[in-house]
Amino acid sequence: MPNSTTEDKNVKTLTLYSEDDTQRLAAQLAALPLTGSVWLAGDLGAGKTTLTRYWLQALGHTGAVKSPTYTLVEPYSIEQNSIEQNSIEQNSIEQKDGSIKPVYHADLYRLQDPEELSFIGFDEYLDEPNALVIIEWASRADSYLPPPILFIDMTQANSSDKNQESRHVELRLSKAGQAQGLDLSSFKI
Repeated sequence: MPNSTTEDKNVKTLTLYSEDDTQRLAAQLAALPLTGSVWLAGDLGAGKTTLTRYWLQALGHTGAVKSPTYTLVEPYSIEQNSIEQNSIEQNSIEQKDGSIKPVYHADLYRLQDPEELSFIGFDEYLDEPNALVIIEWASRADSYLPPPILFIDMTQANSSDKNQESRHVELRLSKAGQAQGLDLSSFKI
């Protein structure tokens, strides 16, 4: 079944029909040189945490990925990989370069007041160099948070096959993401 997409370097809409599609999207997100925050929006059960789990795995995290629904934030330190081409065989070889990428997965669903974020030191996550902060339910604190680099909106939908559920995913670069030269036009499922 073909996936529908819209073409634009700043906005991309994809339809995910399976968990494999979600994993492919996560791999493409992991390939972007993202720092700052990404806001994930969607109803309960839309797939935000599943996408984040695959994203963290695509970045190189090998352990469990816990939902931060009750803890608000789960931190991850991911050892960065670099890809070098072997000039003789032309095969990609993955090598560890030793740098650590801090990634924070936040879920603000249970947040009562945006000011609570200052009490837990949330600003430190956002200010950390090279950090990626993936925030579910960021709209609960949009008056407190700085603008994100990328917005990801997920909605559940029924596909043409009535027994199969699909997800529509809209990726939108913010002005800050556009200023960094990020490009979504190559995203496809």
